[in-house]
Amino acid sequence: MCLAGTMSQAGEVAPKDVKFTEDGAIAESLTGVAGDAANGAIIAGTKSKGNCVACHQVTALADVPFHGEIGPMLDGAGERWSEAELRGLVANAKMTFEGTMMPAFYKVDGFIRPGDAYTGKAGAEPLPPILTAQEIEDVVAFLATLKEE
Repeated sequence: MCLAGTMSQAGEVAPKDVKFTEDGAIAESLTGVAGDAANGAIIAGTKSKGNCVACHQVTALADVPFHGEIGPMLDGAGERWSEAELRGLVANAKMTFEGTMMPAFYKVDGFIRPGDAYTGKAGAEPLPPILTAQEIEDVVAFLATLKEE
C-alpha cells in the first residue's frame, strides 16, 4: 500500500519526506537496507539510470565509454565525502551546491522545466524520481568505495 507523502514501502523514505542537514547531507539511509556497491556501479554507468559518467570521470568505470568533464572526477569520492554527504549529493546536489547542473535523482516536484518523454509537452508533477531509494543507496555504496589510487 502506498500512502502519498509517507513511506512508499516499509522502511523507505519518500522523496518529499527526505530530511537534509543544513549542508545538504542526508544522515539516515533512505531504505534502512545497505547499498550494493556492485549494483551502484552499474547504475552509475547506465545511460537510462544514474549515468554519472555523462558528467564525471570515474576510473573504476573505465570500460564505460565517453566520460564527461563537467563535474569533478569521482576517484577519491569515498575519502572526500561521508556517506551522508554522498547520499545528499546523489539525492539532490542543489541542497549542497545551489547552482549545480547535477540533476536531483530523488526529487518529484519543484522542477523548472519538466519534460514528458519526447512529446514536447510539460510533464505533470509529481514526477517519479529518476532513481529509487534503494538505487540511491546502491550508488552511495559504490561512491564510498572510490578511494584515491
